[in-house]
Amino acid sequence: MQHRIETGIDIAAPPGTVWAHLTDLASYAEWNPFIPSAAGTAEVGARLSLRLQPPGGRALPIRPEVTEVVPGEVLEWLGHLGVPGLFDGRHRFELTAVPSGTRLVQSESFSGLLVRPLKGFLDGATLAGFREMDAALTRRSEATEPAP
Repeated sequence: MQHRIETGIDIAAPPGTVWAHLTDLASYAEWNPFIPSAAGTAEVGARLSLRLQPPGGRALPIRPEVTEVVPGEVLEWLGHLGVPGLFDGRHRFELTAVPSGTRLVQSESFSGLLVRPLKGFLDGATLAGFREMDAALTRRSEATEPAP
């Protein structure tokens, strides 16, 4: 089974500013409620060490591999719960320049045997975690931009 969730938000800051915060994994603890612990580098092939904290859920450590990086535009990683094929998640951030600053789209495509029983959690707590992270990244990015 496959399932996808997605959020989008406009941020009043240029893509370079948003990208800098998104890829500064060591600073996630300062601002990111959904991924409060992160280590690694945003380079294809790198293995990240993340701790996800969905609202109302238990913390989940994961070690995804970075699968795509287009500086200022795309960051994507692929993680597995246990063995590949059981529960896989391809997490993607896309940044697009818009007149007001940046359009951020955060999505994850899930596949594997456990998707069906976890679908309610994905559509609930996980999606809420995306929204919390979007809002926090917006606050952080806009706070570092000079006023017009």
